[in-house]
Amino acid sequence: MPRIRVLIADDSAVMRRLIAEALSSDPELEVVGSAPNGRIACAKVPLLNPDVVTLDVEMPEMDGLQTLAALHKSHPRLPILMFSSQTERGASITLEALFRGASDYATKPAGTGDLGASLQCLRQELAPKIKALHARHHHEPGGPAAPASRPENAGLRLDAPLHPHPPATPGEPQVVAIGVSTGGPNALAELLPALPATFPVPVVIVQHMPPIFTRLLADRLSHLSALPVREAVNGYPLQPGQAWIAPGDYHLEVLAPAPGDLRLRTHQGPPEQSCRPSVDVLFRSVAHACGPGGLAIVLTGMGHDGLNGCRLIKAAGGQVLVQDAATSVVWGMPGAVAKAALAERIVPLGQLAQEITRRVRRGGGPRPAEPGLPRAGNPAAAVSRQEPSPSRPPGLPPLTTTARDLSSRTETGCHTGSGIRSGTPGPDHAS
Repeated sequence: MPRIRVLIADDSAVMRRLIAEALSSDPELEVVGSAPNGRIACAKVPLLNPDVVTLDVEMPEMDGLQTLAALHKSHPRLPILMFSSQTERGASITLEALFRGASDYATKPAGTGDLGASLQCLRQELAPKIKALHARHHHEPGGPAAPASRPENAGLRLDAPLHPHPPATPGEPQVVAIGVSTGGPNALAELLPALPATFPVPVVIVQHMPPIFTRLLADRLSHLSALPVREAVNGYPLQPGQAWIAPGDYHLEVLAPAPGDLRLRTHQGPPEQSCRPSVDVLFRSVAHACGPGGLAIVLTGMGHDGLNGCRLIKAAGGQVLVQDAATSVVWGMPGAVAKAALAERIVPLGQLAQEITRRVRRGGGPRPAEPGLPRAGNPAAAVSRQEPSPSRPPGLPPLTTTARDLSSRTETGCHTGSGIRSGTPGPDHAS
């Protein structure tokens, strides 16, 4: 089988050599060229015919965003993987690139101080993403097509019940839990704004991303959506009509310390499925806290994080929906759940909000008044890193911003695409 051809665009000669060495050690990959800036990269693409381009976000002459726009115009089907530093500026530009159509992203090694560790980090981060993006485009030579043409959809009927046996009767959803990875920022930017401001339950989200990225993503989604979207705050009570995203490098859980009292917990327990945050950790907690009141949504993503959690959601009597292959960047996570016959339905991304809203409002009562929210990144919003007491989390800030306020905003202006792969269990997190 032909090797996957990769073009590297980065203004750092050291980084170009590191990436080339890391990728060349994989027998499935071939580095066909490199470029020190976007202008040269654009000139080399028609000459070298790469399958995937890795694109630094900050370069002279043509930066990452300018190069992305030029390549989308000349080669609209070419997968482009953004390569970013873990800084505020790098994260901001990378998120903008994802919203403008970049296929995925990876972060540069930081603070390793060791060549071998840097190479290993690059192999773990870049190689699986490049292979997944190439597989997606290789299996779809004509662009997005009917799912019947996809091997991963073989035998699965879209938007139809998938249970070989009738499932347990689900309860009225108390929480919507979303798991997403590769392609997630764009998927969430389509899904969350389509949910109404009167959405009657809270939404909790695990998006495989590192620190800084998750906060910026929450800010961006909050501006786009009628629902306020924030990074999760340890110990915070869950309220209807609010959405919370797991902070990068922290697991997110839902706890039920007392009947009718649902709260957030963030912590640095061991990675699961090589990810922190992990979808399995979130879904498992929802199954335990909500029983039949859990509604799990698995969106586009590489790997199978969330599969074990969906088994627990189903065993507790909850419901599971997955995004279809046609609208997924990578049909790994949702595909694994669908193939395990755990999903009630496989739904195109554009129809998911309507399906979710229908399920949570079926038999739902009136929505309670919403308190406001602390501003993202506001130091006054910090709470204790110790485990909160069940009755009241210590030091929680007063709520000031309502979903109604956010619904009137206008836009003013993301396996990592995978989770954090290292770290030791640490204290609970406060945003």
